[in-house]
Amino acid sequence: MKQIGIALRPKHPQGKETLDDLSQWLVAQDKTVVLLQRGDKAPPPPLDLLIVLGGDGTFLSAARQVAGRDTPILGVNLGSLGFLTEVTLDELYSNLKRIFEDGFEEDHRQTLCSFVSRENVDYAQPTVLNDVTIHKGSLSKLLQLEITIDSQFVTAIRADGLIISSATGSTAYSLSSGGPIVHPSVDAMLLTPISPHMLTNRPLLVRSDAQVCVTLKSAEEGPIVMFDGQEVFSLQSNDVVQITAAEKRLRMILSPNRSYYEVLRQKLKWGAF
Repeated sequence: MKQIGIALRPKHPQGKETLDDLSQWLVAQDKTVVLLQRGDKAPPPPLDLLIVLGGDGTFLSAARQVAGRDTPILGVNLGSLGFLTEVTLDELYSNLKRIFEDGFEEDHRQTLCSFVSRENVDYAQPTVLNDVTIHKGSLSKLLQLEITIDSQFVTAIRADGLIISSATGSTAYSLSSGGPIVHPSVDAMLLTPISPHMLTNRPLLVRSDAQVCVTLKSAEEGPIVMFDGQEVFSLQSNDVVQITAAEKRLRMILSPNRSYYEVLRQKLKWGAF
C-alpha cells in the first residue's frame, strides 16, 4: 500500500490535529497522502486505502466518492462508535500497523445504484451504501407512489415517503421508520414506507438484484429523492425512480476488536441479563 486517502469530517474540533498527526505518521511510513474534499465531484486518484475520520455521515460521503472502485475503507470514529466507523481513535495506529504488516479482514457491502426517468430521459444518480429515500419534502399532503418490482405491479401507497435501503442501511432511516434490522451479509433490499396511510403497508424485503421502480403519482410540486440522506434531486409528477444493486461492492475494513452484534448492542443500547 502506497497511496493513502484521508476523508475528514469538516469542522470537527479534533479534526485538524488528528489529520496532521496521521499525515505525518503516514509520511514516516513512506506513504503518499491524498486528502479528499467532501462534496468534491471530481473523482480522486487511485487509492490503495481510504481512511475516514469522522462519523457514519463522513463515511457515507467518502464511500460515494470512491464508488465503483476497489478501494478498501477504514472508518475511524472521532466521537461515539458508529455502525460504519467502528474503529476508535485510540485504535487507529495499531489498526494501521496491522493493515500494513499483516493485512486485514473485510466485508464486501452491497451498494445501490439508481436513476430517475423523466419523459424518456434517464438522470443517473449517486451510488449509495445506505439508502435511496423518496420523500414528500415541503408538501403537506401524503405522496401517492406506485411500486413495481421486476416489472410486476406490487402496490400503490399513500405515505410521507418510501425508503429503499441496502442491508447495511437497515440500521439507518429505515430502522427509525419501523423497518427490521438486516445483517449486512444478507443480499437484500428493504422497502420501508414512511408513515403510511394504511397500516397494512409494511416493510418488504426483496432480492438485492431486483429491479425496483417507484412512480410518483402526486401532481403537486415539492417531492424529493435523497441519496444516503445527503444528496437531493427534485421530483416531478410521473417521474420513475429505479433502484437495483450496483455491480461493485464496497470494501469495508473490519475492526478486530468488536463484532457486528457488539456494535448493535452498543449503538442500540441493548442490555443483557
